[in-house]
Amino acid sequence: MKNKRFTPRALIVTAALTLVATLALTLGALALTAWLRLGPGGLAVLQSLDLIGSKFPGEYDAQAVSDGAIQGMVDALGDRWTLYLTPEEYEMVQHDRANAYVGVGLTYTANETETGLEVVSLAPGGPAEQAGILVGETITAIDGQAITPENLTELVASIGAEDGKAVTLTVLSADGASRQVTATTGAIETDPAAWAMLEGDVGYLRLANFYHNSAAALREGVEDLTAQGARAIIFDVRSNPGGYVSQVTEMLDYLLPEGPIFAQRTKTGAAQVTYSDAGCVDLPMAVLINGESYSAAELFAAQLKESVGATLVGEATVGKGYYQQAYRLVDGSVLNLSSGLYTTGGGASLIGVGLTPDIVEPDLDAQVDRAADYLREKLR
Repeated sequence: MKNKRFTPRALIVTAALTLVATLALTLGALALTAWLRLGPGGLAVLQSLDLIGSKFPGEYDAQAVSDGAIQGMVDALGDRWTLYLTPEEYEMVQHDRANAYVGVGLTYTANETETGLEVVSLAPGGPAEQAGILVGETITAIDGQAITPENLTELVASIGAEDGKAVTLTVLSADGASRQVTATTGAIETDPAAWAMLEGDVGYLRLANFYHNSAAALREGVEDLTAQGARAIIFDVRSNPGGYVSQVTEMLDYLLPEGPIFAQRTKTGAAQVTYSDAGCVDLPMAVLINGESYSAAELFAAQLKESVGATLVGEATVGKGYYQQAYRLVDGSVLNLSSGLYTTGGGASLIGVGLTPDIVEPDLDAQVDRAADYLREKLR
């Protein structure tokens, strides 16, 4: 029997038909998924997108329409922890979590109108500090372009786009005076932990986050403090945004005696419990918390209290008990979706409850003193 010969045209047609068939199957699968997951409403979303594309006579931004549709679904969940991120926003998040980035070495918060970036901290010796920028000042423009809610993400991302790039920042001082400074971007490494010895053999260790290298930084800090003679330790997780499960469980395993230290459960009910080994840091402990101690920071404090009776000092926390997983979508955007529940090793959920401090102290400056006084009393 003769082998059938395919002409180039026939091959192109075959490939095209295969592509069309694959696309049709994919769209059919998406429609079926929309129906199964969301019922008629899911198909209505797809139908609306199709009608806009085929019928709407005016000019519009197709990406903005799809972004709005996804953002609307996220908003309807009523879950503050689920986020929809553009590719640029996700890239910024990843940079923030690396504890190393290219930039000018400042941490900011957007003000209420998002027309400026309030400087809340500076990397010691970093470009921003060398340029004379001070904590409390506000960046109102980048390279001559005023910061607005619409361009905030893009402008901030432009600062870290290139190492060695000169960036002109318009700075508004506390007295209302405006000036321009130039800072050259560079590689900035941030230390997630800082520590110091206090009076009475009490060590103090501040944890900024639970992202990359935070567990190793905590271990280094504890070992240094104990080598200096610390007989009790204060852990400060105030305004700590949390971080990675792997980091917080490594810390808890290092600090705590044998036993369960973390549990998580998916929507299907599958549960997984993480245990600590017998090795531990056998010292009295206190943890400083506030209303911005989130996620891993809350769990860290809760588990130290549950396992070894650590004293909590400060203000009540918000009560986060979902963990998130980042799903990359086909256009490069990311759905950072709450995908499971977590509890302490003993099964205590923080959702909607949070942590109530043993020593309530709203004064920020007094919180360290209250914790140190309590531990010094225990050492007597």
